[in-house]
Amino acid sequence: MSARLPLTVVFAAALAAVIGSASGPLTAQARPAAKAQAPAAAAARKPATPARAADGHPDFTGTYDVATMTPLERPSGVTKLVLTKQEADAMEQYEAQRQVKNDAPLDPNRGAPPVGGESTTPKSYLEFLERAGGGVVGGYNHFWLAEGDKVITVNGEKRSSIVVDPPDGKVPTMKAEARARNTAYLRAAVAPGAGESAAASAGPPGQFDDPERRPLAERCLLGFGSTSGPPALPNYFYNNLKKIVQTPTRIMILNEMVHDARVVRMGGEHLPPTIRKWMGDSVGHWDGDTLVIDTTNFTAKTQFQGSGDQLHVVERISRMADDALLYRFTIEDPTTWDRPWTGEYPWRRTDEVLYEYACHEGNYALGSMLRGARLKEAEDAAGKKQ
Repeated sequence: MSARLPLTVVFAAALAAVIGSASGPLTAQARPAAKAQAPAAAAARKPATPARAADGHPDFTGTYDVATMTPLERPSGVTKLVLTKQEADAMEQYEAQRQVKNDAPLDPNRGAPPVGGESTTPKSYLEFLERAGGGVVGGYNHFWLAEGDKVITVNGEKRSSIVVDPPDGKVPTMKAEARARNTAYLRAAVAPGAGESAAASAGPPGQFDDPERRPLAERCLLGFGSTSGPPALPNYFYNNLKKIVQTPTRIMILNEMVHDARVVRMGGEHLPPTIRKWMGDSVGHWDGDTLVIDTTNFTAKTQFQGSGDQLHVVERISRMADDALLYRFTIEDPTTWDRPWTGEYPWRRTDEVLYEYACHEGNYALGSMLRGARLKEAEDAAGKKQ
């Protein structure tokens, strides 16, 4: 869900530790890393004959993998957008070595984990996310994860964050009224960006009364972390495929997480402001060889990074190589931030098959939570009678 996690988790110190250890056992134990491409060669790589659709526009039809280990925001202590080759290589080698360890068979005779889970300091963004997601106290086994293992590369540059503007790589500070608005969502135990009815449930009671009050992602209705977009972001855990189907009048972006399909109308006007959608109303046009998608008409139910229903997203998709697209987005919402902000990252073409993600089948947790709430109510009522 899009409630912001504390991504500042001593990342700068951890990055220094990773770089310092890259020449030791870390490098020796890592998976063989792909040979780094010189920035000049990467920048010069351009499609000789880009594919064209029947109407003459670039043909973006295909399946793309957006997995990456680069975070949305630049971690505190990291002062530059562009990493050196040594820094990027060290981060990728550390992540490769960590994944080899995580993929290894578990010792059936191992002891119990520490009370409260691991207390060591994560040294990578993905390691931190796994820790925050409960991976050390019974979350997903690593077998089920398909995380990115590369730092994003744009124009031959290894990037430290997806956000490129503001220059510090951070999402702008939220306005006071937006913070107050989102406090109501948090009081309802539903994180911003996830709830369907949190706006009508500003107090703690009721969030476990029925399934309609649970978050959209928890109910498998919308991908968490803005994987569906707009803007469309990496999932960081799994299901990182996106499929584009292009026609002269419609462009569809199908997201593996959780099955969301965005349909972009080419040309025309936005719907009336009284008609609002979870993923907004997307209208596209071509600016030369760049696909521009303008999205408005969001609801108050799916806040991106705490935004309101005045969210406005402009996406620009262009070809950056024969096998890759550059996805760039700009966010603005005058009710949430003082200024717009922008991010970009590559979508890599893949031959992998995008299978249906049957998220809700076997979703035993939802029913169990509701039954647990009824049990607690009964116990509380019995306690009051005694």
